[in-house]
Amino acid sequence: MARNKRPQDADEKRAEIVAAARRLFVDIGYDATSMSRLAQQAGVAPNTIYWYFRDKDDVLIAVLNAVVADAWSQYQGVASEPIAARILWLVRQLTQMSRLVNTVHARVEHSPALAEWHHNFHLLTEGLFRHELESLGVPTETLDAEVMIGVFVVEGLLTHDQDEEQQRAVCDVLAARWSSAGPPTLDRAPGLPGAGAPSPGGSLAQEDL
Repeated sequence: MARNKRPQDADEKRAEIVAAARRLFVDIGYDATSMSRLAQQAGVAPNTIYWYFRDKDDVLIAVLNAVVADAWSQYQGVASEPIAARILWLVRQLTQMSRLVNTVHARVEHSPALAEWHHNFHLLTEGLFRHELESLGVPTETLDAEVMIGVFVVEGLLTHDQDEEQQRAVCDVLAARWSSAGPPTLDRAPGLPGAGAPSPGGSLAQEDL
């Protein structure tokens, strides 16, 4: 007699669908991934996916939150590195997920949910830069401008083809600019507990992945 499969709870099944979607979105792209193909990859019936997600954009948001959670966990390993090294690390992480990044940019005009996620992700990034700059002693009157400079540098490195040496040089110049404002500190950003990753998918609240 065949052994019955172990029952799975909803969170476990949802996580398996997200993992399958992440592989497909990165390997073949969002547009090439149909819901039926995702169901096959996840080992579920096509209609099962709709028990967990409203549509494919909802799946994409779950994938993006999983990516952010993983990146935050990995960031703890470089958190004590100089700021230039941390900026370069961020650029590398986003570069590795360039297909997902491009998908978000292509979908924001068509999906209010993705537009909200993208907006919140920018708020998250700006908040991390802001805390770092406050720790470095950047004057309040120039803080907003310096935050935007940091965001623009990261976006520029992502959209222009630069080798690692060039990327490192840009990060070093930016770090030197900021560090000249005062002695650096390594305080943890407020509201970002080490036990969990910040999530752009809901006013920067922790996502239940």
